[in-house]
Amino acid sequence: MPGNVPLTGIVLLNMGGPDSLSAVRPFLARLFSDRDLIRLPAAFVTQPLFAWLVSGLRARKVKRYYEEIGGGSPIGRLTELQRAALEDALRETGGNFRVYVAMRYWHPLAKHTVLDMKEDGVAQAIALPLYPQFFAATTGASLKDFKVWMRWAGVSFPLREIRSYPDHPGYIASLSGKIAETLAVAGTGKTHLLFSAHGVPKSFIDGGDPYQAEVGRTVAAVMRVFPGTPHSISYQSRAGWAEWLGPDTVAETGRLGREGIETLVVVPVSFVSDHIETLHELDIRLKATAEQAGIKTFLRVPAQNDSPAFIRALKDIVLAEDG
Repeated sequence: MPGNVPLTGIVLLNMGGPDSLSAVRPFLARLFSDRDLIRLPAAFVTQPLFAWLVSGLRARKVKRYYEEIGGGSPIGRLTELQRAALEDALRETGGNFRVYVAMRYWHPLAKHTVLDMKEDGVAQAIALPLYPQFFAATTGASLKDFKVWMRWAGVSFPLREIRSYPDHPGYIASLSGKIAETLAVAGTGKTHLLFSAHGVPKSFIDGGDPYQAEVGRTVAAVMRVFPGTPHSISYQSRAGWAEWLGPDTVAETGRLGREGIETLVVVPVSFVSDHIETLHELDIRLKATAEQAGIKTFLRVPAQNDSPAFIRALKDIVLAEDG
């Protein structure tokens, strides 16, 4: 590595997940404390109490879900694999890159990542969200959190922000490849592609957030690879009492069953790493819903994780930003 080339730090931003059952409640407490995600009146006073109460109420059920997928979320381990693979790919270009991870709600937290970057002598940084589509309460909140800790640590390196890549050719090629592999084993029955994105409160979209439009851009780009294949978009992981984007993934699965769909191929379109929303919400709970709805074959397209095609896409996105 050339010693006179300034070190560029690449920061992978993600939400994180509890790595053990004992971490479930503190993880949930961090999640429900996020004022960018959950908007409460007089939040400075009400949010800490809300987070403490709701995390306690939900922890028992959520712990059962994590028990059923191995006792914790794999997202930390998978993100580390992505980090290492991307760092190797970038160093093969001859540049001086080091890749870091900053999670929003669990370790490694942005605070500690910023300190590591400061100690390593990072001269410039690029924030790379592991959310392909921008949403204010995920991408936006992660970027905001990271910059808060930069100011706290007194670092002065410039930070460039990659806000989203919903239809980047490399990302679409990687996602389409996973879909093609799944369709190849789907059989010859009446098949439907269901793109399931993480749900968001409708108020964000009404306020101008681009998330729904960017999910649509991803799906439109993928469907150019599979013209004529029946498909629809739905939203999963609803919580609380607010109005959320629809249709809901569970409701859409029921509708497709009633319409006689024999093979349902679910595409987790806003997730690039396996975690509880893919491994439990889709693989266990939605699969049961599909069977009850009369769907004969339920297939879930694998998440990108550290697949070579996805790592190549991330490398290309970084290099385009690095100039």
